Amino acid sequence: MKEVKAYVPHERVADVVAALRDSLVWGGSKGDRRHNLAVYVVKGFALSPQTEDHHFSMALGDEVVNEYKLELICEDAEADGLVAAIVAAARTGQALAGWITVSELVSAVPIK
Repeated sequence: MKEVKAYVPHERVADVVAALRDSLVWGGSKGDRRHNLAVYVVKGFALSPQTEDHHFSMALGDEVVNEYKLELICEDAEADGLVAAIVAAARTGQALAGWITVSELVSAVPIK
C-alpha cells in the first residue's frame, strides 16, 4: 500500500479534489472504488510569486503562505494514476507550485 500526500496552492484545491473523484483510479462517477481523502489547511514557507498570498504569522515569526495538504491511502497500482490526476489539476504554471510525496506503508487497518 502507498500513502500519497500533496501540498497544493489554495486556489487549486477544489479542482484537485474534483479531479481525484472523477479519475478512473478513484472510481469516477461510475466506479465502485472509493478512497478516504483528508484535506488540511497548512501554513508553509513556500515561495509564491503572488505577494497577496503571503501573510505574516505571529506564531511562526515569519512570512507564510496558506496551502492545502491532501492525504490518501491507496493500493500500489493506483498511486501513479492518483499522482497524475493531482499534477494535472494542481498545475499553476509556476516553477514550484507544491509537492507530492508517495510513501510505502507497512499496514493500513480500516476501522469498522
